[in-house]
Amino acid sequence: MKFTNICPVFLVDNIIKTTDYYVNVLGFKYAKHFDKSDNFATVYRDHIEIVLIEKQKGTVENNTAKYGNGYDAYIDTDTIESIDEIYKEYKNKKVKIIKEPFMTDYGSYEFAFQDIDGRNIGIGLIKNNEAYFSDSNYQGKK
Repeated sequence: MKFTNICPVFLVDNIIKTTDYYVNVLGFKYAKHFDKSDNFATVYRDHIEIVLIEKQKGTVENNTAKYGNGYDAYIDTDTIESIDEIYKEYKNKKVKIIKEPFMTDYGSYEFAFQDIDGRNIGIGLIKNNEAYFSDSNYQGKK
């Protein structure tokens, strides 16, 4: 028995506007459920699955605004080269880039963008397993 996926749930201000953004700008496909009680859509790109649900109250805030740091989601790529390719794709589509591609002090190569609801999303991959797992009881992805 093992886990196979995590599916984050993003609360959004406007389900139609956010779904259109994820599909037309970020390159996702969709399953729309706008007529259901939760008024939601699920968006898919490659092995990524995100549920978008229109909020009923409150304000959507990103982790940095609310807590001072942290992405709201982090997406691994299949290769290090894919990071630069997706970065170029998103930059060409005028996606709001909040961090250019860089190497972290803990061994990941990544960049970050902000979605239409202000959510900060990192895209990257561990490039240096020795640095990342130096103090770990986990040996990295196989």
